[in-house]
Amino acid sequence: MGLMDFIKKQFIDVLEWTESGDGTLAWRYPMAGNEIQYGGSLTVRESQMAVFVNEGRVADVFGPGMYKLTTQTLPVLTYLKNWDKLFQSPFKSDVYFFSTRQQVDQRWGTAQPVTIRDKDFGAVRLRAFGNYAYRVADPKLFHTEISGTRDRYTVEDLDGQLRGMMLQHISDAVAASGIPFLDLAANQIEFASQLKEATAPSFEAIGLRLESVQLQNVSLPEELQKILDQKIGMGMVGNNMGQFMQYQTAQAIPAMAQGVGQGGGGGGIAGDAMGLGAGMAMGQMLANQIGQGLNAGSAQTAPAGAAAAPAAIRPDEVMATIEKLADLKGKGILTEDEFNAKKAELLKKLI
Repeated sequence: MGLMDFIKKQFIDVLEWTESGDGTLAWRYPMAGNEIQYGGSLTVRESQMAVFVNEGRVADVFGPGMYKLTTQTLPVLTYLKNWDKLFQSPFKSDVYFFSTRQQVDQRWGTAQPVTIRDKDFGAVRLRAFGNYAYRVADPKLFHTEISGTRDRYTVEDLDGQLRGMMLQHISDAVAASGIPFLDLAANQIEFASQLKEATAPSFEAIGLRLESVQLQNVSLPEELQKILDQKIGMGMVGNNMGQFMQYQTAQAIPAMAQGVGQGGGGGGIAGDAMGLGAGMAMGQMLANQIGQGLNAGSAQTAPAGAAAAPAAIRPDEVMATIEKLADLKGKGILTEDEFNAKKAELLKKLI
C-alpha cells in the first residue's frame, strides 16, 4: 500500500447514516480513531438530525440537509477547539445521528389495577391499556439525558422508562378529565387526550415529543366488575327490591336444579344431608319468594289512597310467574300438587 493510500484511509470526507431498520433512536458514527477531513460533507436525511460532540461537550447540531464541514458551518466546534480563520486541517470529533421519525404503536398498560377517585363509586381500582407514539425532538437534550456515548440506542432500551411515565399519570388524567368511570368507555378520546397532556412534559424533559396517545380498553378487576353488574341490575329494575328478588331467583334456579338433580352430592347446593327433599322444599321457598316479589312490586306502584285495597297484579306478571313455576315442576323441584295450589292462588288474584 502506498503512502498516499494510507493517508486517505485515515481521513473521513463523507459523513452520513442510512438506517438499516426500525427501532434505532441514536447512532454514533464509527470513527475508529480516524479524523474528519476539513471541507468534507455531512449528509443529514429527512427524519434525521446530527450532533457533533467535542471531548464530551455537545457542539453543533444539524437538521436535514447537506453541509460542507468548515469553520463557518461548525461555529461551536470552532470555538471549543480555538480554530482560527485559516484553519483547514483534519480534525477529530464524535458524530451522532438521531432518528426523528415517529416511533409508533408503543404499548402501555397497567400490570396491576390502579386506584383512582371516582364521582360515583368514591375509589375505584381500574385496569387500562393502549398505545402511543413519540419522536426525538431535541437531540442535544436526548444525548445528554438518555443516550450518552453508546454506539446505538434503541426504542427497546427506552421502553420501560416511557411505559412507567404513562402509567404514572393515569390518575392525573382521570381527575383532569372529570369523567366518571362508567362514562370512560364512551369518552376514550377525551381520556386519552388528558393522559397525553399530563404525560407530555415528562417526555419533553428528556428531549422527546409525545405525538399521540390512544386508549384501547378500560376495565375493573373481576371482583369489582361483579359488584358493578349487580348495581347495574338494580338500576335496571328501578331499585325495586321485589323485582330484583325475582331476577335473582330466576338466575339461581338453573344452578339449584342442577345441584338437586345430582342428589345433593359433594358441592351440591342442597348438601349431602338434605338430599332431594330439601331441594323440593327450597323450590317451594323460591316459588313463595317469586310471589312475594310480585306483591312487593305491586304494592310500591299502587296509589297512596288505595293502600288498604288488595294490590292489583298485571295478568302478564301472573302468567310469567306461572311459567316459572311450571319450569320448577318440570325439573322435579315442585310436585304436581304444589304447582296446582300455587297456580290457583295466583289465578285468584286476577279476579
